[in-house]
This record gives sequence, structure tokens and C-alpha cells, in this order.
Amino acid sequence: MKKIKYILVFSLLMMSLGLSAQKTEIVEEDYANDRIEMADSMRADGKIYVLVAIIVTLFVGFTLYAIMTERKVKKLEKSLKERE
Repeated sequence: MKKIKYILVFSLLMMSLGLSAQKTEIVEEDYANDRIEMADSMRADGKIYVLVAIIVTLFVGFTLYAIMTERKVKKLEKSLKERE
């Protein structure tokens, strides 16, 4: 079973090495570009604020989840020490 797993991983690795990312040539105009069209359109439509709200909500949610998990772990550690 291990041999099959190694062969599968090796073959997937070899196939991924054959793939390459799409490359485009960088020209002088790219360095002079000071407008970000996607951000400008999102700001004009008011969607940028929705995006910021989603990012802030996710960050707050992950932070609260980490804090609650840490409290539970501390509580479990404390109960294990009391049993010893």
C-alpha cells in the first residue's frame, strides 16, 4: 500500500512539473500604470465596502474562535492537573 502511495505522489509531482503558469511579457507601460481598474470600479459601485466588511467579519470570527478554543484548552488542562 505504501508503494502505491509513493508512486501516486511521485507521478503527480512529475505531472505538476510539466505544467507552467501563463506568462505574459512585462512592458514599460506596466510600470507607469497608476490606476487599478478593479479597485476603481469596486469603489464606484460601493462594493469595496462590502469586501472590507466581509474581511473584517472573517478576521473577528477567526480571532474569537481562537480565543474560545484557547479558553477551553486551559480549562481542560486545569481539570487534568486537578485529577493528578
